[in-house]
Amino acid sequence: MPEAERETLETDVVIVGAGPAGLSCALRLAKLIEQRNAANSSGPALLQENIYILEKAGEIGAHCLSGAVLDPRSLRELVPDFESKGAPLESPVTDDGVHFLTSSGQWKLPVTPPFLQNRGNYIVSVNKLAKWLGSLVESAGVSLFPGFAGSGILYDGKRVAGIRTDDKGVDKNGNPKSNFQPGYDLRAKVTVFAEGTRGSLTKQLVLEQGLDRGVNPQAYSLGVKELWNIPADRVRRGQVIHTAGWPLNSRQFGGGFIYALEDTLLSVGLVAGLDSEDPRFDVHNRFQQFKTHPFVKGLLEGGEMLRYGAKTIPEGGYFSIPATATDGALIVGDAGGFLNAQRLKGIHLAIKTGMLAAETIFEALVREDWSEASLKQFEAKWRASWVHDELWKVRNYRQGFEHGFWPGVLHAGLQMLTGGRGLRARYPLRRDHEHMKHLDEIPTESAAKIKPDGVLTFDKLSDVYRSGTHHEEDQPCHLKIADFDICNNRCTREYGNPCQHFCPAAVYEMEESADGSGRQLKINASNCVHCKTCDIADPYEIITWVSPEGGGGPRFERM
Repeated sequence: MPEAERETLETDVVIVGAGPAGLSCALRLAKLIEQRNAANSSGPALLQENIYILEKAGEIGAHCLSGAVLDPRSLRELVPDFESKGAPLESPVTDDGVHFLTSSGQWKLPVTPPFLQNRGNYIVSVNKLAKWLGSLVESAGVSLFPGFAGSGILYDGKRVAGIRTDDKGVDKNGNPKSNFQPGYDLRAKVTVFAEGTRGSLTKQLVLEQGLDRGVNPQAYSLGVKELWNIPADRVRRGQVIHTAGWPLNSRQFGGGFIYALEDTLLSVGLVAGLDSEDPRFDVHNRFQQFKTHPFVKGLLEGGEMLRYGAKTIPEGGYFSIPATATDGALIVGDAGGFLNAQRLKGIHLAIKTGMLAAETIFEALVREDWSEASLKQFEAKWRASWVHDELWKVRNYRQGFEHGFWPGVLHAGLQMLTGGRGLRARYPLRRDHEHMKHLDEIPTESAAKIKPDGVLTFDKLSDVYRSGTHHEEDQPCHLKIADFDICNNRCTREYGNPCQHFCPAAVYEMEESADGSGRQLKINASNCVHCKTCDIADPYEIITWVSPEGGGGPRFERM
């Protein structure tokens, strides 16, 4: 398709992503501008409407998914009266515990580890939290653009100069349809990357600018989750349960969670590392197994599954955070890897890093100096804050599980005794896909496939239906395969096409070719729930996830 003529808009700040990090950045910056304008300060004129937020979902919050237990520390800093302002807090945590599961039994730890004690925290729906923050941001005068995905980064030389939004109305062959609309070039003094885990533009920026030079690679887990309506008197509102052990084996990192949003509304899920040695490892399948355990089944039996979602989680920790400031741009929240894997929490870190980015940007705009040196004050701010203190104490946590669950428990204990250090100052980490072994190195599958009954357990397509996922069918495939020959031949021999296992949404399927020449990869892109697992776990690194046409994707209501 020939290059379209695009409209260019000039503004002060473009924020890519309307999750907790991006919305908090916008809200804090808008408040700072409001206070300055009320004080009639001299200097450049600043307006809240010159803060633009791009969000690929059709509405704010639709792509936001998490466990989620919220540490309210940063929310209280951002909105001190958040409770009276109607923050959508499902329930304060009233009780918590950790259970170790075997295939048929379980025992509860007599004492909940300090890092999993959640009194004072809240069970929340991140979808609803983002919607609420979005309403505050809109009331503050910020310009919100839901349904617009970032398709590229604009540069002036090496300086990030803004974002190009996606073209709309392009068919699957790349040709304009009758409703074609070219994207906009949004040029900004500062661009904030708040895309969440494995953001496509953040990934591009880090690669092009070498922002990960000298840091550990990021480690990821995949979380799959369902929302259940269950009979009364099985849980108490505010109850939080975490599990370890079955159905994961001793070589696999992760565990289950059960959160009672209400007395009859349960959020249940399984999180597992994407560093499995077995190319047939299927987190969705293990989650279905998890629900058949007598302890979990006893909670869900007789209930109804309402919603489904899946999301990857950045868990590498302090030593995996790239440089978060460069010329013209900042990286915040999950996009930068700000997450405490030990506490299983990242929302409070997303909010805080968004706020610190806002303070940095405000100072830069007032000084009319948004150079790299000026924006690097963001690095100084988060490293001088409690964000650094919290992540430094768990700086080697995820790496300690590199060789399995029990060695990880030992390392975690030593790290707690040594303030996060453990046996060495900095533990190394390999990329997740580098752990994967060839099929001939793992002769037997580590777990049987569940046969879904459609009542307690479900296949991937049934779960995708309950995620509310919808994409325009006639559009270019947003899952870019660099070499189909590798998929159809080499990967089949060496790994058995792991994409058909690790994808939690049945996007990748091996089917017989029409000419009978063998099995070929089929991509069901319309199933995609935007978890980015394929971009992370592909052993050849030839799958690239990019944003589909803005407005498409899942609808994670109450998730």
